[in-house]
Amino acid sequence: MAASNPAIEARAITKIFHSAGNASFKALDRVSVAIRENEFFTLLGPSGCGKTTLLRLIAGFEYPDEGEILLNGRDIALLAPHERPVNTVFQSYALFPHMTVGQNIGFGLEMLGKPRREIAARVDEMLRLVRMEALKDRRTSQISGGQQQRVALARALAPQPKVLLLDEPLSALDYKLRKEMQIELKRLQHETGITFIFVTHDQEEALTMSDRIAVMSGGSILQVGTPRDIYDRPDKRFVADFIGEANFLPAQVLSSAGDRAKVTLGAGGEILAGLPHGTQPQGQITVMVRPEHAEIAGTDADATLSGTLESAVYFGTDTHLNVRLGDGSNFVVRRQNDRCADHGFAPGMPVGVRIRDGAAQVLRD
Repeated sequence: MAASNPAIEARAITKIFHSAGNASFKALDRVSVAIRENEFFTLLGPSGCGKTTLLRLIAGFEYPDEGEILLNGRDIALLAPHERPVNTVFQSYALFPHMTVGQNIGFGLEMLGKPRREIAARVDEMLRLVRMEALKDRRTSQISGGQQQRVALARALAPQPKVLLLDEPLSALDYKLRKEMQIELKRLQHETGITFIFVTHDQEEALTMSDRIAVMSGGSILQVGTPRDIYDRPDKRFVADFIGEANFLPAQVLSSAGDRAKVTLGAGGEILAGLPHGTQPQGQITVMVRPEHAEIAGTDADATLSGTLESAVYFGTDTHLNVRLGDGSNFVVRRQNDRCADHGFAPGMPVGVRIRDGAAQVLRD
């Protein structure tokens, strides 16, 4: 997982939490990852997977039991939080309600002993960055949740940290505001050039904002890659299942060459499927097909699979067609809606499913 010019690098990090009765829980198990300079990097996974623990170790709020944490090549694993050029935006924002917006943004600079003139200039710069100049003198208890989130970002960015850590900062916002703030966060990261490390369990959020994503489960990193890599070419079934919707089909490998394998599906036809990097599988395997990467076809020789349409569920932008295959398994096809035409499918009718070569991905497990 080495990266050129890593801003943060975790090397074989293990973290164990102990509780009463000598019980222990391994939150991180020899985790290694390199995060590049000027990168928007996301730690993604379900609750309890270790993503926030890793963030807290980078921030200095926890210390590892084993391993190293490097910032620009320097081991910072045992440094106190204030000794690290790292800032954190928390889920709760932690603003001072009795202070104005400008005072909140400048607070950290005051604690660092910066001159008043420098603080005033930096506060004005941050207000322009988050587009809140008009609210400089308003108390944070008198502004909206989205505005509070921008103040928290501005305060964290004001000391010009090398790395900004964001612990699910959008989770308290409503859906529309959260979408707006995703765009704002990406803009801020691009304009400041600071490395952002973002923690979330929201798959759509990760895909929308990230340069790269690390998918975590059970205290380990399962896969690191671009959003397209993670979505279209997952290595493992957990990754494929956690990121979006997926159809899983048992299959048999007939042959393989390079990054493709010819497989025969348990429910019917033969296709070429993509292979995870460095694998040459044999025998029984599982392949993954995204619903939007398959098509409903006629029940002719051109169809890869055949079955019966069980339901058609309208979602506005698209319709989900649920097909019961000949082996009894379910397969979902996502079809984009056309305002001027109905898809013309009715439950109970026989249908075929076409999977084009390269649309399927072989999984490691």
